Amino acid sequence: FGGQRGQRQQRVYRGRDIRVRVKLTLEEIANGVEKEISIEKNVPCQECGGKGAKNASDIKTCPACGGTGQIRRVVNHAFGQSVGYSTCQQCGGEGKIISNPCRSCNGTGLVRKREKITVRIPAGVEAGMQLTIQGEGHAAKNNGINGDLLVVIEEQEHPNLRREGNNLYYTKVISVVDAMLGTEVNIPCLDGDYKIKIEPGTQSGEVVR
Repeated sequence: FGGQRGQRQQRVYRGRDIRVRVKLTLEEIANGVEKEISIEKNVPCQECGGKGAKNASDIKTCPACGGTGQIRRVVNHAFGQSVGYSTCQQCGGEGKIISNPCRSCNGTGLVRKREKITVRIPAGVEAGMQLTIQGEGHAAKNNGINGDLLVVIEEQEHPNLRREGNNLYYTKVISVVDAMLGTEVNIPCLDGDYKIKIEPGTQSGEVVR
């Protein structure tokens, strides 16, 4: 139908995403923070520039598919003939064959490398939230599009405070006399202690905002 399906189209690859978990304290969540993350990922081979071979003459057109990356098959049946296309097994759909692969990357064009990336985490994030850093994931072969770095937030438990949404809760135990007559107590917060007044007649379980 038109005879165009067998023509070679430039295939653009995309690298895989990388997902990491970052633990944050309540103080870091309240103020925002920069975190240095160490990840191991695929990067373009410097020896061959990501091509898989040092010399352009080592990259040949696949003889099986003629560079299309597809094999044309004609099937005869009772009503005539039909034409189908399948991925070339010899070149894996690349349309080219590397006769002398780069020794550093074995012809893949990619090598493994550990890198450190600084991630800016805004204030107010919550546990389970995911931040996307575009282009910081695995590199793609044939100098394609890099994947993304996905940063999943984990919240460390605070020794004194409990978080619910944007509110923090602190449990203060006072004596019966202080509850009856009223008193002042110091309450620890993320930016220091605060003094609050306990009114006379305060009941157990009462919440002071």
